[in-house]
Amino acid sequence: MLAGWAKEIISLHPQGLAMHGYGQAKHKAWRKRTELCARVILIQEVPEQAPLIFCCLELGYVTHAMRAAIVEHIRPFFGIHWDEARFVLTCTHTHSGPGGCAHEVLYNLVTPGFSPEDFQAVVEASVLAIRQAYAQIVPVDLVWTSAALAADIPVAWNRALQAYLRNPEAIPYREHERHLALDRQVRMLCIRQGIRTVAVLHLFGVHATCLGSGLNAYDADNKGYAARAFERFLDAQGLEKPAVAIFAQGTAGDVSPHFHGSGDLDRRQSMTPAQEVSYARRNGHLQAEHAQSLYDLPGMVCEGPIEARLAYADFSNVEVAPDFSDGHLARTTRPAHGVSFFAGTPVDGLGISAPLALVLRRLARQVRLLRGKVDADFYQAQGNKDVFLDAGGKRILGVPIKGLLRLPFLEHLDPVVGELRRQVRLGAVERSPLVPITLPIQYVRLGPIAFLACPGEFTTVAGQRLVATVRPILEAAGISEVAMLTYCNDYMGYVTTREEYAVQTYEGGHTVYGQWTLAAFQTLYQDILRTRPVRLDFSLRPIPVPEDELMLRSVQPSKNTPG
Repeated sequence: MLAGWAKEIISLHPQGLAMHGYGQAKHKAWRKRTELCARVILIQEVPEQAPLIFCCLELGYVTHAMRAAIVEHIRPFFGIHWDEARFVLTCTHTHSGPGGCAHEVLYNLVTPGFSPEDFQAVVEASVLAIRQAYAQIVPVDLVWTSAALAADIPVAWNRALQAYLRNPEAIPYREHERHLALDRQVRMLCIRQGIRTVAVLHLFGVHATCLGSGLNAYDADNKGYAARAFERFLDAQGLEKPAVAIFAQGTAGDVSPHFHGSGDLDRRQSMTPAQEVSYARRNGHLQAEHAQSLYDLPGMVCEGPIEARLAYADFSNVEVAPDFSDGHLARTTRPAHGVSFFAGTPVDGLGISAPLALVLRRLARQVRLLRGKVDADFYQAQGNKDVFLDAGGKRILGVPIKGLLRLPFLEHLDPVVGELRRQVRLGAVERSPLVPITLPIQYVRLGPIAFLACPGEFTTVAGQRLVATVRPILEAAGISEVAMLTYCNDYMGYVTTREEYAVQTYEGGHTVYGQWTLAAFQTLYQDILRTRPVRLDFSLRPIPVPEDELMLRSVQPSKNTPG
């Protein structure tokens, strides 16, 4: 096999824009505690073959706009016949990175708006790293290793245990066993030259939220500290060129880096900023130390073939196969965010107050009573979610967002709502979607390993079910390992099981396409592996956002300094 690897700093200039992750306008970046990087591993079977590219960004999310721009730049470099299905764009999900890099409206509001400067920096760093990796391809061995993270290594806890336990296959862990209610299996692809490992793709699911919303600096958080520590470990071998360690995400949707159990919120709130930084570094170093224990394992040698498939689907209307809907006629629906989304998570990031959430739930249920017959299919697919924001219909509590213009007091209630009202007034959201509708489904094969490169945040059991769905098909094709790789190619919120969704914790409230979202992924991944797909159109792509509206909601960074 052949491989190249490279790392490039994303040239960000923090000037007081809010960061992506917590949705808090006060969470502004005025400086950099660590650089944020783009890391690339590129693999070929033979020199003439189109390369398989893994690109991981130290960001909170990746977007279709990022992916499309990077592909546009590298396609001429690889030739017009290069297949973009061989490009996997993912991220570490640090909550201390820039926002404003999506073309859709909602997840940019906190920034506030689209940031062309930061977007361009992300694209340029990614393209440069890809080109550097391709220019330095050398013969290598690929080795797949895997081992469980020991129960006494304190890096991850299930933050939604009540929802997790609703799954019939879940082990009935108790409150003090939350650290066990997740996938503790670590998977690592090692690129080796002789006896030396020169690059790795490391997969383990845990949120990069060690650093809270009270800090003011860009920071790579635990995944970034893990990558840097492991790169130092590899570089100490005396390598000819710097090592690259991609610490990417598995099923992190319901997995927190913070202790969850008795007294968890008090413990989290008592941490000082310095303690948060120290903990982020420690959490990352623990992940890196465990990766070192995999370093000497013989593992499984990976040789060809390389195969990749990429298709897009309209997630506002996916017909679910009966196998995944208990025989019901089921479909996804237009995206909507529940009140529990706005309430946040108790330890990782609180949102609106409990009394306000209670009021909004009551209002949401009144709206459902009024609109239930008109929007019966929508509410049926959304299940028991208390819908606050109907993102697909552009309504808040049933009222069109244009109605915000008649409610000026909302600007004082929350800066993000005030920003939405400003953009509505400018006419910047007339034809632009609030969130993505057309989403990517990607499958990559590397010899005996299959990667399911999924957009969004899968919970532990949701990921287990998706893997179980495709495993029989893949095993019949000679594949022995199936790995979840999440936060890939676009950002679309969460994916929970239907049982978890019914509890309507934060994760369920942020599963925007309704209670059949996971079933839709199971249906489509099964479809993409068929010789003749039934529901997939391989030519489908998201509709470009109107350029004039994007310009209206673009932001120029402030030149001020913090007071």
